[in-house]
Amino acid sequence: MFSPSLKTCCRAAFLLAMSVVLPACSTIITGASQGFTNNLASAILDSGDMELVRDGAPAYLLLIDGLLAGSPDDAGLLSTAARLNSAYAGAFVEETDRARHMHDKALDMARHAVCEKIKDGCDLERVDFKIFETWLTARKPKDAALLYGLGSTWAGWMQVHSDDFNAIAQLARVKALMQRIVELDETIDHGGVHLYLGVFETLFPPAMGGRPEVGRQHFERAIELSQNQHLLTKVMFAENYARLVFDRELHDRLLAEVIAADPRVPGLTLINTVAQVRARKLMESADEYF
Repeated sequence: MFSPSLKTCCRAAFLLAMSVVLPACSTIITGASQGFTNNLASAILDSGDMELVRDGAPAYLLLIDGLLAGSPDDAGLLSTAARLNSAYAGAFVEETDRARHMHDKALDMARHAVCEKIKDGCDLERVDFKIFETWLTARKPKDAALLYGLGSTWAGWMQVHSDDFNAIAQLARVKALMQRIVELDETIDHGGVHLYLGVFETLFPPAMGGRPEVGRQHFERAIELSQNQHLLTKVMFAENYARLVFDRELHDRLLAEVIAADPRVPGLTLINTVAQVRARKLMESADEYF
């Protein structure tokens, strides 16, 4: 039911989560290990080898599980563990039952994190929607990162449960959550919150409730916030918006810019490498699509 680009968004979230998880671990594993984990985070994010990251990341899933065994109510650990499990499943796990298990686990951890850290933050998926909106209005900028962890994890969970109407019905809550984060701190994850909102608004054509022009504004803002360096934003702009409205000129221009760009940007090299692979595939299928 959801666009394939929502899965691409999960892959981006996984790569960005690595930059959050590894330094977070280093604050717990002190001394010489701290410098090692910080350097390792940089090495992963600046790598152009997606397969190497795919094969090595499960070790960090186990590491986080081990840390949580000792601190099961630590909101910071819960949130980073949630994002890493969710995004890894979205990016790399093809087997449906295993992917659902990982996303279920991730969403439980993200909800637990918010429940522990933010007042009245429990059972957000079940409270009356008006109460939920009022709760969001009361949130402060200091809550933005934790809320973004919940929102991105929730989006991944909906993707893998897209055949379940009860899961799809929660889209309105996730959109409201992400829209509040934009108001609190739109710079999170190189404008990643705008990426998600751009995807949400272009999941469907206007006749089915989609708002592609609103989605376009979010994609353009994400590009602006990343100073044109986050190449995946342009790929998703092309795939979700340009294809939806059949704008071949915009589609090809965005993808050509991605393919021609230098992917080597500190902290974004791996994400940009993935974006270029996707851009080439979209260009190859453009004649068939348009």
